[in-house]
This record gives sequence, C-alpha cells and structure tokens, in this order.
Amino acid sequence: MTMYDPVLLRSFVAVIEQGGFTRASQALHLTQSTVSQHLRRLEDDVGHPLVDRSGTPPTTTEAGERLLGYARRLLALGDEARAAMDGTPAQETVRLGVPEDFGGRLLTPVLADFARRRGTGLRLEVTTGLGPQLLAGYERGEYDLVLAKQRHARAVQAWREPLVWLDSRRHPCLSRASVPVAAFPEGGLYREELFGWLDAQRRRWHVAYVSPQLASLQAAVADGLGVSLLPRRAALPAHRILGARDGAPEPPRIWLALHHPAGASPATLALAERLAQHCTKLAQAASAAA
Repeated sequence: MTMYDPVLLRSFVAVIEQGGFTRASQALHLTQSTVSQHLRRLEDDVGHPLVDRSGTPPTTTEAGERLLGYARRLLALGDEARAAMDGTPAQETVRLGVPEDFGGRLLTPVLADFARRRGTGLRLEVTTGLGPQLLAGYERGEYDLVLAKQRHARAVQAWREPLVWLDSRRHPCLSRASVPVAAFPEGGLYREELFGWLDAQRRRWHVAYVSPQLASLQAAVADGLGVSLLPRRAALPAHRILGARDGAPEPPRIWLALHHPAGASPATLALAERLAQHCTKLAQAASAAA
C-alpha cells in the first residue's frame, strides 16, 4: 500500500484552510490550475470526491472530512522530520476557536500554561467569537479545535452552561413601558431566547444595547441600560436574577461543546484534553453553587 503524495495533500489542505483555490494557489506559490490538478489526482487516488466545489468557500465532503485531519498530521510529521534532520526545532500550529464570553480570565490562564509547557514546539492561535460563527469556521477548516455554545450536546464532549435572566438591581428595566434589551449581536445564541420571552409576555421591548463583549453587556445591565440573558457565572452583585414571580420562564438549555476531528494532531488532542478537564471543573463548580 502506497502513501498519499504529500504534495497533493498539501494542496488539499490549503484549499480548505485558505477558503478556495485562488488563495490556496497564492499561499503555495503555485498556479490555480496546478492546485486543481493536485486535488483531482488525490481524489482519483482516494477514490472519492474530497471537496464540494458547489459553494463558496468550498467545503469538505464526508470523505474529505475524514482525510483532512490525517492529512494535517502527515504534513506536520513530514515537517517535523525535516526539522529534526536540519537540526531546527519543529513547531506545530493549533488553531483554537472559543466563545467571546468564555475566552477571558476563565480560559487564558489554562491556555498560557499549556503553551508554556509545550515550549517552542507549539504555535497556538486563539480566536474568540460567537458560537455559530466559530462552528461555521470549524466546518470550513479554519480551526483545529473549537469550544462553542450550541443548543444541543452533540459534540466530542459537552457541558451545560447555566443561564439566568438579569436586570439591574438599582435601575430596573423590566417595569418600564418598553423594556430595553442588552444583547449580543445578531447570530448570538441568547438573543432570540431573550426576544421570545418578552414576546410571549406580550411586552413592548426594544434593543437598547448591542455588544459582542460579555463585560460590556454586564456593565449595561448593571447600569440599567437593559435586561439580558447571560451565563450564571456572569451575574454580578449589581444584577438582579429574574425568576418566576417576574414572569421569567426557565432559562433555555445551552451547551458548551468541544469539537475536533477524529484525526486531530497530537498537540490538538492534548489541548482538547486540557480544555475538557478545565470545563469539567467549571461545570462541577457551577452545579455546586446552584
């Protein structure tokens, strides 16, 4: 059994990671037709289509998704072998996506410790964003590993993220004729649930404050700029948690989910394990405090 040609694998990975044939050819310093030929030859060798070319950007097929993780590992091993023979230290890149409201002090100490322990052999690239955007980026091959908020537990591993309805303790908003709302931008998970609750109560409401940053929403609620739906861990002394007597329903179920491909690199799997340990501890602490 022969190995897949690393040159062909590199073009395949580049098409997915760069989001198209044009950018892949630029990154590889090849013509676009050469990259296309490489991909066709690899698909012939594998015996399955690897890339769905119908959309923009192109995405992996089911077979392509299976091969992508292995291709990255094979290319990384090749780079590592070359570095070892050249006497230069090998470096592996891990691209991590995390929710904006989870990527601050809750997570940065863990990431920094992991990076220090791996030393110069690891290049860690972290991006924060909204859950749907992170998951879409993961599907496009932009991340090796993702922690994202979602409405179901389908993932490598998942943990409940308890939510609470919040108002200002000193400057309540819920009693106003038109209830001001402080929310994440369009695409944020909690946004539609918040609007749905007020609609169900037949309350007039308006969006008064929008921010992609948790700290800004915390401050907006505390100072009376709007009610919001946020993680329980984000509740501050200046907030009042709303309950049944306020007409607030049971908060929706949201999950913090960990995603990575089956063929992820050793460094990616090691980081995934470290993140899973950390998320489990946070979930246990939240359960004990509830």
